Amino acid sequence: IVVITKFIIISPLPSYLIPVATGGMLIGMLISFPVAIKVAVFLAIIVGVMIGDNVTPAVCFLTGGIAGSLAVREIRKRSQLLKAGLLVGEIQFLTVLSLGLFFNLSYEYFIRGGLIALCNGLLSSFLVLGLLPVLEHGFKITTNIRLLELSDLNHPLLKELLLKAPGTYHHSLIVSNLAEQAAEAVGANPLLARVGAYFHDIGKLEKPEYFSENQMAEKMKSLHVKLTPSMSSLIIINHVKKGLELAHKYKLPPAIIDFIEQHHGTSLVYYFYHKALENKKEEEIKEEQFRYPGPKPQTKEVAIVSLADAVEAATRSLQEPTPARIKGLIKEIINNKFAEGELEDCELTLKDLNKISEVFTRIVLSIHHARVEYPSEKKQG
Repeated sequence: IVVITKFIIISPLPSYLIPVATGGMLIGMLISFPVAIKVAVFLAIIVGVMIGDNVTPAVCFLTGGIAGSLAVREIRKRSQLLKAGLLVGEIQFLTVLSLGLFFNLSYEYFIRGGLIALCNGLLSSFLVLGLLPVLEHGFKITTNIRLLELSDLNHPLLKELLLKAPGTYHHSLIVSNLAEQAAEAVGANPLLARVGAYFHDIGKLEKPEYFSENQMAEKMKSLHVKLTPSMSSLIIINHVKKGLELAHKYKLPPAIIDFIEQHHGTSLVYYFYHKALENKKEEEIKEEQFRYPGPKPQTKEVAIVSLADAVEAATRSLQEPTPARIKGLIKEIINNKFAEGELEDCELTLKDLNKISEVFTRIVLSIHHARVEYPSEKKQG
């Protein structure tokens, strides 16, 4: 922006054409709204000083920059950036018009300047549209726009998951619902949690038949009966590695890759570990062979998905899912994760965990609610 300002100053182009709002809009989308406001104010002052002839352009850029920072807060589609640019242009036009009347400037000056400032807003939005993908990729930042694009269930990976591992696909959808509402309850990013949940188990595409949600229980047992517990554990744990390979192949952003890599943390594959203990002496079994490699969840969103993943799997296997049993099981899972240190690297507090437990309980109870038994035609007859 400073370079553009220097160019416009030495050129015959009007100063109102400098796209100062671009800075605030980009920062608002890539980092945060408070930082965007500071950047917008800073740029307006710097550019105003560089222009130096009067205060009108600086005030125009200040209002436009703040308007741009505000306008991008709720943007969910790239096309909405044009509306944001139009808003910036309108604010700048009204600012120039007001200042022109206040300082008793010539109509030709402030009408011309106002129209240029209006076009400036649209120019800013076009610059943001062009620069945003480059900055997202270059700085490994995942914006809400990118997350919404990934939330499309027609994504090739999700479509493949539906076809090859329908149980895992359904599991991921339920986990996403749990995670999204829990994230909202504790002030995390619900959109990030939802999209991360969609992709967290894509590694199961490699050997979907070895995961219980994709097969009948009897067949699942028969597949693993032929294998040693350590081999079964290796297949289960390996879905994280395969998921990372697929994520890189399909160029998923780092924020989503974190869910794939961290959602199991360093937890133990209990079932096959205990199977191994039954078959061999305890001193011959190395516990680390039955643990996920980690790392542990590093963010609130990943930790929430990790908890939701465990809760969905456990409550699905309940024989009699009564409200009391569901509530007790959810609390037990969360307490165990906390006690094992799986949540020590994220920022979830005990208060957050209580809120998450309440949200999970409410949603799972709604899934397992009692249904009315409809009479058959024979009974009716």
